[in-house]
Amino acid sequence: MAKTQRRRKSKKKKKNTLADTAARLKRRFTAVLWSALLAVVLFYVGRYVATDVYSAEMARRDSVEIARLEEVKFPAGIDNMKVAYSGFTVYFNSRHHIPNCVIYELTRKETEGKFPRYKNFLTDEQVAGCANPWDYTHSGYTRGHMAPAADMKWDREAMKESFYMTNICPQKAALNSGGWNKLEDKVRDWARRDSAIIVATGPVLSPDMKTIGESRVAVPKQFYKVILAPYATPLRAIAFIYPNGSSKGAIKKYAVTVDEVEQLTGIDFFSALDDDEETEVEAGFNLLQWELSSN
Repeated sequence: MAKTQRRRKSKKKKKNTLADTAARLKRRFTAVLWSALLAVVLFYVGRYVATDVYSAEMARRDSVEIARLEEVKFPAGIDNMKVAYSGFTVYFNSRHHIPNCVIYELTRKETEGKFPRYKNFLTDEQVAGCANPWDYTHSGYTRGHMAPAADMKWDREAMKESFYMTNICPQKAALNSGGWNKLEDKVRDWARRDSAIIVATGPVLSPDMKTIGESRVAVPKQFYKVILAPYATPLRAIAFIYPNGSSKGAIKKYAVTVDEVEQLTGIDFFSALDDDEETEVEAGFNLLQWELSSN
């Protein structure tokens, strides 16, 4: 009887030992499993945070670089006041009551904006020499946007600011609603294709400009538009000069180098580029790269 009890106790003890071992293994497996899951979670969280930080840093660097590329240098002696708006920067000429240059970055996302066109032209009371909307009344000239309203539909305030007279020049209707309008449409195509472009627009000033209105707003004989695709490979730029009047023919007819605009206006664009890069990109253009047939 004693031996039977001892055998039973031995079997029970052995059974308990196996159960304890199984329980310990289960706990260890569970701990390992949770550790592995925690490691995976931490890995992906860390990766996400690192990617987010990297993206934010790259966006900051891109923003700084774009801001530098939007800096424009003017010849000595020209009347010039820098006015920063939400979506563009105006270099304003208070003597002639028109901008010397309006420059901004236009991104693919911004071309998809849905804000409606603003209805009224406005005088910017903060800018000395700003013309009044009625200076153009019965003048034979339209109020021509340098930064088009259609490029500012991504933001309500930017849209409104595009109607300040600091952004406006006297343009013949044949230009404003003709070839110039076609060029502006093409610029938005390029922004969508190249992710983002930098656009600089303004009048070609000359000593014999006529004036209109009570403010004696100068009427330019020509207008320029300069475009840089900063993220394109290779980097590329192109410019255009249009007469302030009838502008028949294809866009390519008015294409010129950035150098030609600089020589005509005395303005220095994209000086933030390396000297060799600036020289190369401003000296020529390839019509096919800009989807403008050479035929």
